[in-house]
Amino acid sequence: MCRNIKRLSNFTPPATAEEIHDAALQYVRKISGSTKPSAANQAAFDTAVETIAAATGDLLDNLVTSAPPRTREEEAAKAAIRSEKRFGPKAA
Repeated sequence: MCRNIKRLSNFTPPATAEEIHDAALQYVRKISGSTKPSAANQAAFDTAVETIAAATGDLLDNLVTSAPPRTREEEAAKAAIRSEKRFGPKAA
């Protein structure tokens, strides 16, 4: 599950609120062991996602780096190369 959490720092354009929320949701799902909480736990689950999303946004806003910003296209191309090395070429 955590493999689905993507790196969000140092991108141009910066990470969107949706990307941050999705990462927070994956994190909460992983640590809670549940992809869909029960009705009794829904409020706690939602609060945790929002709290973690806010903390992640603050972290990303305050990180400092001297590295040049990355683009999503470059990162997708690198991921495709890694995937091809690991699994072989995609079937057409």
